[in-house]
Amino acid sequence: MKKLVMFLACGLLIGNVVLAQTANLKIGYINSVVLLSAMPEKAKADSDLAKYAKSFQDQIDIMMKDYQTKGQQYQASEKTMSEAMKEVKMKEIQDLQNRIESIQQSAQEKLQTKKQDVYTPILEKADKAIKEVAKEKNYDFIFDQSASGAMVFGKDTYDVTPLIKAKLGIK
Repeated sequence: MKKLVMFLACGLLIGNVVLAQTANLKIGYINSVVLLSAMPEKAKADSDLAKYAKSFQDQIDIMMKDYQTKGQQYQASEKTMSEAMKEVKMKEIQDLQNRIESIQQSAQEKLQTKKQDVYTPILEKADKAIKEVAKEKNYDFIFDQSASGAMVFGKDTYDVTPLIKAKLGIK
């Protein structure tokens, strides 16, 4: 019985210590999607990425038109071609299709690399501002409302997004 009483007393003591420590925590949250969309650097990065992607898409579109034309020509004259000529034309069409697929894959990889290169400094700038505000305002935790989707509600008084925007000079 004494062990049970001691156990309960220790549990209550630890609970009070934890409660006292958490009562002194300063917690806030941001919405990184809102923050990043307000940054002028992101708009420029999106525009640059769109132009970069369009240059690949234009090249692929030209190749696709050539592919369709060759396919139509093959179908139109297939009956009059020799077997050897059919093989040559089919190989030519297949090679063009393979090149298109290769360029599409390469374009996706290059676009992903470019996106990472362009966004890294923007994300680092936002991260630096978040950490500076947390340090200046003595926050223990700042959560991201949009990143994990885990936070379904937060009082506006805990939203530090406006403080971060102000730190970055954004209205």
